[in-house]
Amino acid sequence: MQETTEKPIAMYGSVRASKIIGESVVNRQSENMGKILDLVIDAKNNRVTYAVLNFGGFLGLGNKLFAIPWGAFEFSGIENKLIINVDKEKLTNAPGFDENEKWPDFSDTLWGECIYNYFDFTPPWREDHECGCESSRPIGHTSCCSINK
Repeated sequence: MQETTEKPIAMYGSVRASKIIGESVVNRQSENMGKILDLVIDAKNNRVTYAVLNFGGFLGLGNKLFAIPWGAFEFSGIENKLIINVDKEKLTNAPGFDENEKWPDFSDTLWGECIYNYFDFTPPWREDHECGCESSRPIGHTSCCSINK
């Protein structure tokens, strides 16, 4: 009998956002990394750009929200969980925000560059330009450093 090294078939194909929102997230070390609170959609380009992750605190107190590039997640093939390739320390030190305060302007590409760079991903608006040129930035953009750490 021949052994197989194939990955289990993913439990997800096309999936409703309501099935992802509230989903548990673990890292590669199987540590609990929180739950997905929301998804951010780039309606102009028909793609998910961020998942908002609720992480930290104790018994729901002191939690912080993080906009994580959608590409940082993969679906578990054997459990109803998302897997993120980020350790707890990196996430703890990431730029975040509080749920009850002003959320970042997700359309601000300068802020987005900071977030994508922090997590070692290429922003999708950079991938759109084969020549490597920067996309235009909106007037009044802010720095990711102005978001609470």
